[in-house]
Amino acid sequence: MNRFPTWKYALIGLVIAAAFLYTLPNFFGESPAVQVSSAKSTVKVDFGLLGRVEQALQAANVAYTGTVVDVIGVRVRFADTDTQLRAKDVIDRALNPDPNDRSYSVALNLLSASPNWLTAIHALPMYLGLDLRGGVHFLLQVDTAAAITKRVENLAGDLRGQLREKNIRHGGVSREGQAIRIRFRDAGTRDQARAHILNNVPDLALTERDDGQGLLLVASVKPDFAKRVQETALQQNILTLHKRVNELGVAEPVIQQQGADRIVVQLPGVQDTARAKEILGRTATLEVRLVDEEAMRSASTFGVDVFPERRRDGSVGQVPVKKQVYVTGDQFIGAQATFDQDQRPAVAVELDDAAGRTMRQVTRENVKHLMAIILFEKGKGEAISVATIQSEFGSRFQITGAFTPNETRDLSLLIRAGSLAAPMEIIEERTVGPSLGRDNISKGFHATSWGFTAIVIFMSIYYVVFGLISSLALAVNLLLLIALLSLLQATLTLPGIAAIALTLGMAIDANVLINERIREELRGGATPQAAIAAGYERAWGTILDSNVTTFIVGLSLLMVPGAVRGFAVVHCLGILTSMFSAVLVSRAIVNLTYGHRRRVHRLHIGDTAWK
Repeated sequence: MNRFPTWKYALIGLVIAAAFLYTLPNFFGESPAVQVSSAKSTVKVDFGLLGRVEQALQAANVAYTGTVVDVIGVRVRFADTDTQLRAKDVIDRALNPDPNDRSYSVALNLLSASPNWLTAIHALPMYLGLDLRGGVHFLLQVDTAAAITKRVENLAGDLRGQLREKNIRHGGVSREGQAIRIRFRDAGTRDQARAHILNNVPDLALTERDDGQGLLLVASVKPDFAKRVQETALQQNILTLHKRVNELGVAEPVIQQQGADRIVVQLPGVQDTARAKEILGRTATLEVRLVDEEAMRSASTFGVDVFPERRRDGSVGQVPVKKQVYVTGDQFIGAQATFDQDQRPAVAVELDDAAGRTMRQVTRENVKHLMAIILFEKGKGEAISVATIQSEFGSRFQITGAFTPNETRDLSLLIRAGSLAAPMEIIEERTVGPSLGRDNISKGFHATSWGFTAIVIFMSIYYVVFGLISSLALAVNLLLLIALLSLLQATLTLPGIAAIALTLGMAIDANVLINERIREELRGGATPQAAIAAGYERAWGTILDSNVTTFIVGLSLLMVPGAVRGFAVVHCLGILTSMFSAVLVSRAIVNLTYGHRRRVHRLHIGDTAWK
């Protein structure tokens, strides 16, 4: 009646052992480290870079305790912060001989100090939020008006091309603020232009005016279109910021919208605030230009722009390009790594309508000539692709060259990232020191431990042996919860610690229901073995109902961003672990204690020993 099959005991034991294993990394703490990542989108991070870093440290006689190479970059671990600071300067000088043209970002960071064998099985410590680990908090103001102005400028250029194609004569197209003014000599031509714009550019509202010097058609963006442009600009900036903070090695950054035109950026664990500000404020954009082949043949650079080109063999060449810019980064609306008709790696690119018309005209006139895509970062340009125009194309085309599949993925990522859709400025900056984070962790840990101790004392006094069993199940519940948070790499914040404390109270509530049910069965005259079986079976329905309703509330809280979501994640996981520990684990311990006996004379489950 009160026995589990052997496989069930083994399964419970295996789960507890795995939970203990995945909880361990949280007790080893963190060690200071220096992270090296690419400061230019065209510079790769690989094991060759690791060799350069190690060589620089050995030459400067700087000792390190470990290295890591991953998608984020190269990270080197040190024994103390003094060595970390010295190593940062050594690595920075070795990799960036020209401070004004940095190829690599060198930043201070923290790495888990857990043993390599734990890391090898993906047993990692859980992430700590800004309030526990320390770090920096930025509030960025996005200039959404500039995004609309930029879009209106593009529309003005688009209208010039459309009117020229339709042979609609006008006296000039100009932008004034967020409005486009088109001048005409007669009303008939203005009406023709009005009809064309209404049919082809529905996002513009048109009004007619007469300024005494001619007939005007004034086009202004509609409110819903302006709102879409603002929202798109904000989302593009958020995506770009996500890519940039990867250079800092922040495991769980918080980058989210606040209000209509602000972005909150929280970077837990970041020690180098100045470096973080530099990376977040970095500008990058793309330009499409024609290569000046005559200058390339004559090696003359007069009247042309020359940019470096990083070639496949690792060498760096020079590419002379003409000054005229045909397409900019904000006009790229899509890029995807693919293969051409000969199964060679390529990048499929999509442009907006205005850029598509420009490219159609340019490529029609320059078949078999070279076109270059120039990436600008920190005011410096670099040719990331130089290819021959094979035929006329418009909004959709493929970029081919001596690419590998990995290189096409990198190039498509660069094109999709483009530049910030709207300029931003930091209007609030707040730093949370590591000491404050440690203090928060200490207070949260002590609050949880004192709460756990109080529960154990109460249960042991009130329910005696069954109280001790409930306390063991509660400890398993806490172990499972920490292990899950670590395994899922969830972010623990102060509200998360509050959720852990709440989970302890809710978990012990299930055991209280079970113990009281067993006592009721004993009072009704049931034998001890029958009372145990009936107590667990009849309490299960109540436990399930109460936990399901609470779980539903927790799921609804997941939709709330910020600290509330951190609370909800721990809360929901705690409900799942409490149901497992309070019912299955405690039942396994009770079965091991009483189930092997043919006859149980008494149960120690209250103020008296029930017979």
